[in-house]
Amino acid sequence: MAQETVDEPMEDAPAGAEANDADFVYEKQRLRVLPGSSDTAASFAFEREDHTLGNALRYMIMKNPEVEFCGYSIPHPSEAVMNLRIQTWDGANVNDVLRKGLDDLADLCDVVEDKFTAARDEFNATHPDRTTDKR
Repeated sequence: MAQETVDEPMEDAPAGAEANDADFVYEKQRLRVLPGSSDTAASFAFEREDHTLGNALRYMIMKNPEVEFCGYSIPHPSEAVMNLRIQTWDGANVNDVLRKGLDDLADLCDVVEDKFTAARDEFNATHPDRTTDKR
């Protein structure tokens, strides 16, 4: 009989378990604002990102009624950078719109993960002979 896999929450670190600089890996900043930006129009460069994030983020940002335009481009296939341009209607701050788009996309990913996990667990429960978990 196959075991059912269940996602379990992680426990908090014990009191006094403080992090020090040796615990962190410092890396280059992956998001920057490109020159020529204003409060209602800006271009951003995302390092080490591609169409996967670009198209999904553009879609989420365009759902915001405060956004006039949002588009992304990959300047060259050999460079690992994705440029995102956002223009908002007057009064909407472009940085707030970007943050909301990123938060909305993260929320959407959480919903997809939850629905996938529930469907997988239901399938495994109703088809124990077809599970691939042979632990």
